[in-house]
Amino acid sequence: MADAIREIAIRITALRDICGISVETMAQKLEMSCDKYLEYEKGKKDFAISFLCKVADIFGVDVLDLMSGESPTLSVCCVVKNGEGYDVKRNRRYDYKHLAFTFRNKKAEPFMVTVAPDDKPPVMNTHEGQEFDYVVSGKMLFYIGDISYELNKGDSVYFDSSLPHAEKAIGTGPTKFIAVVIK
Repeated sequence: MADAIREIAIRITALRDICGISVETMAQKLEMSCDKYLEYEKGKKDFAISFLCKVADIFGVDVLDLMSGESPTLSVCCVVKNGEGYDVKRNRRYDYKHLAFTFRNKKAEPFMVTVAPDDKPPVMNTHEGQEFDYVVSGKMLFYIGDISYELNKGDSVYFDSSLPHAEKAIGTGPTKFIAVVIK
């Protein structure tokens, strides 16, 4: 995991240099301090998907370019077979599979997310845009602000993702849901 974080950090630094963007400008665009931004560039801080999406937008590249270091070919569609997708290991609680990893200039980022139940409190996240989550199997608690909803297989939620939110598997097995992050 640490090697993957360092590799992404190197790609971000290189792209920032290529684009001629200063650390100060980058931090300002990301609405954070220079020190916090530099923690990302030095590979000292793990990347949230929302952070990577913002950085990719600033550089005009696909988020997968930052994560993988490879530029997939331009496509008019992206077919992902059952159980496949590009693995995104950014958080031990969530296992993400990107479901449109070869499609360029996406207006949304679709993921298959698997969450295992645990006793830890949910970690709230925020990112720009909106999000749609659809429960494929299992059940989970969906938190938004101070409210929580129990969602079962077939249930969905569409929300303003700039509000603090989290998903937590409940029951004995993992929960799988499709998350579509809309830019």
